[in-house]
Amino acid sequence: MDAITKYFTAERNESILFLLAGLLAVVCSIYFLIKLNKDFYSGLSYSLVSIAIIQWIVGASIYIRSPKDIERVQDYCKHDKTQIQLVELPRMEKVMKSFQLYKFIEISLLLIGLFLFFYFPSESLWKGFGLGLLIQSALMLILDFFAERRGKEYINYLLSL
Repeated sequence: MDAITKYFTAERNESILFLLAGLLAVVCSIYFLIKLNKDFYSGLSYSLVSIAIIQWIVGASIYIRSPKDIERVQDYCKHDKTQIQLVELPRMEKVMKSFQLYKFIEISLLLIGLFLFFYFPSESLWKGFGLGLLIQSALMLILDFFAERRGKEYINYLLSL
């Protein structure tokens, strides 16, 4: 498998993890709201679902876009390598800069989640909300760590062409 296919296939595989994480968060939230029906679990559900929506949007867009990206970049390599320098590398530089913003947001949400979880009394809505933020932002941070690392490797490959 060439480096282009490998990169975008890994992106697509990770997008499936985003979709599954979002699905799991929604299923758990429905269970929490219907069966447990306590303030803590309501708060947990609200934050889980809020970030699950983001996971679905990001996961679906990457999943749908990746096959076209493979074709596009392979076409650049076969027919016009200057497009790697003019289009793909600048696109990837934007992607890599975006990871810095995502990291800041995810760490901020993680810290807010920690604060809410430890500050508010047991079984409160805000404690549950904090736990949900903590879980979801930690998961997103981990997944984005691997995506950023893949992005760096992909850029190095593009630079070697």
